Amino acid sequence: MEGIITIEKLISIKKENLLKFSKTLEEEDISQLVEWLTEKDDKLRYNSLLLLEHRSEEYDDVYPFWDIFCEKLRSTNSYQRSIGVMLIAANVKWDRENRIDNIIDDYLRILYDEKPITVRQCIQSLDKIVTYRTNLHNKVANELISIDIMGFKPTMRKLVLYDILNILVLIRKHNSSDEIDTYIIRALTGGLLDKKTIKQIELNL
Repeated sequence: MEGIITIEKLISIKKENLLKFSKTLEEEDISQLVEWLTEKDDKLRYNSLLLLEHRSEEYDDVYPFWDIFCEKLRSTNSYQRSIGVMLIAANVKWDRENRIDNIIDDYLRILYDEKPITVRQCIQSLDKIVTYRTNLHNKVANELISIDIMGFKPTMRKLVLYDILNILVLIRKHNSSDEIDTYIIRALTGGLLDKKTIKQIELNL
């Protein structure tokens, strides 16, 4: 069946309609969207990413492009690294072959990316990985705990720490450890977080 997506249509879709539209995609559309991930046009590339993420929430037909997403982790372009991070995470739920286990080291290397926004996207995307892969909890937690918060510029430190804490709290619900508990306590009492953020974290503990 011929695909339904065109560049004009993709660019014109409003963000609030992307989820609904993702359910109408054909096989050819998904392949086309994966190709458009490399486009330089921000709107085209970003809407392609969002559609593929939404599609991955309910269908497993983006998963066959897994290897392409893994290649993006090694891209010299930070946007492509971010895209790889997010689409791998979105498809871990369909990863019955446990291919994530083979590339988790490459994935976690993005936690030390030169671009702080890419680091944050990597940390935030880990919520999907730890939800579906309890066997990776210890490895993920150890990497998060070892991140040097003070290595980020002052305006980013609180944001990165908050992202880390959200994932550690999620892991802690299934796999608690002294290391995780110690890290959380130090973070909550270390003076970097404001009272509102501390309260949000404590509510989830």
